[in-house]
Amino acid sequence: MAYEIIWLPKAEKRYHDIIKWLEQNWTDKEISNFISKTESVLESIRLDPEMYRKSERRNIRQAIVTKHNLLLYTIKGNRIELVGFFDTRQNPSKKFK
Repeated sequence: MAYEIIWLPKAEKRYHDIIKWLEQNWTDKEISNFISKTESVLESIRLDPEMYRKSERRNIRQAIVTKHNLLLYTIKGNRIELVGFFDTRQNPSKKFK
C-alpha cells in the first residue's frame, strides 16, 4: 500500500529555503540533484515508511536526503506527514524546533 504524503508548512518552507540557498551558492546541477534525491526519498517513504530509523523523539523518523540534510516525518495511519528538514551541520538540539 502506498501512503499519502502531506507537507506540513514548516517542511515546505524549509525545502524552499534550501533550494533558494542552493540557487545563490551552487549550480543548477546541485539544485537538480537535491530535488531528485528528495523525490527519491519521498517515493521510498511512500512505499515503506518504516524503512528509515526512528529519531530520539518517539514518533518522528528521519531519512537522509544528502549528507547535510535529513527529512523528518511521522506516520499517521495511511498518511506520512513531513515535519521538516534538518541541516546535519547544526546543533542536534535544534532538530525538533
